[in-house]
Amino acid sequence: MSVIYRKVKSEDNPFLAKVIRNTIEEFDAPRTGTVYSDESTDHLFELFDIPKAILWVAEQNGEAVGCCGIYPTDGLDEGVCELVKFYISNSVRGKGIGKELMLKSIDSARTLGYTNIYLESLPHFSKAIAMYEESGFKTLDVQLGNSGHSSCNVWMLKELKS
Repeated sequence: MSVIYRKVKSEDNPFLAKVIRNTIEEFDAPRTGTVYSDESTDHLFELFDIPKAILWVAEQNGEAVGCCGIYPTDGLDEGVCELVKFYISNSVRGKGIGKELMLKSIDSARTLGYTNIYLESLPHFSKAIAMYEESGFKTLDVQLGNSGHSSCNVWMLKELKS
């Protein structure tokens, strides 16, 4: 079962929305104040069709099974992007797909000239948080930017070295 890593396409929208919402339900994470209730979750191709943003997709057997990207979230300082939409279908978790998507996103942030990557998460996603820490993200005491995700209470930042 080979996995293809590529940029998001418009036809990925329904598959990715399902992966995101299924993951939030599976981990019993909040549905309000998170990406679950964002209208843009159903339109990820359009959301990322702007400068200095990219959404990587993992595809297996012709279907999107995960995603992770970087986005110039409103309210972040110059040079800071947000690691966003990091969700993997439970059918392919534990195979390194998530880590590969995250590393591609970090590399893209560097290529696009960002100096730091910020992220927001929830304690429900402890395995992801451990992976962030292993990748050099440090916990913050305050939320940055204006993501609109009021339920997220884990905030982290990674400085990008050139």
